Amino acid sequence: MTQTTLTEFAIEVGDAATHNVIPLLHEIRHALAQLLEQCKETVIDLRSIPLAPGEEAAIEKALGEGELLAALSALGPSEFRETSYPGVWVVTHYNRDEQIVGKFVEVAFVPALLRAQTEDIAAGLRRMEVRLMEDGGSPV
Repeated sequence: MTQTTLTEFAIEVGDAATHNVIPLLHEIRHALAQLLEQCKETVIDLRSIPLAPGEEAAIEKALGEGELLAALSALGPSEFRETSYPGVWVVTHYNRDEQIVGKFVEVAFVPALLRAQTEDIAAGLRRMEVRLMEDGGSPV
């Protein structure tokens, strides 16, 4: 018969800071430099980083608010908020009950979900050509 041994772990729960705010801001600065120098985009999943209560808000406060705010309505609403640093976006996805299901810092010229997809553009072109033909015009 095999015997199972239980191992005890000391787990502490509290409001102690993780001290991840400043390193994360340095990571965002590095990503912004890469965007500018190499056109390399970066996405940071804020929900995958250990943060103490209030640290996510501290990150958003440090990033500030920019001039642009965009919304997308798909399986639930999504919000794309430019920070005070152009090229740095806070992207928040909600479910239908308006609970946050994802929060990201996206370092990009334009967030990926806001860009028109090639397939969608092709479909739009075909619809426009059909409409022009129906209106008696030539698609060319």
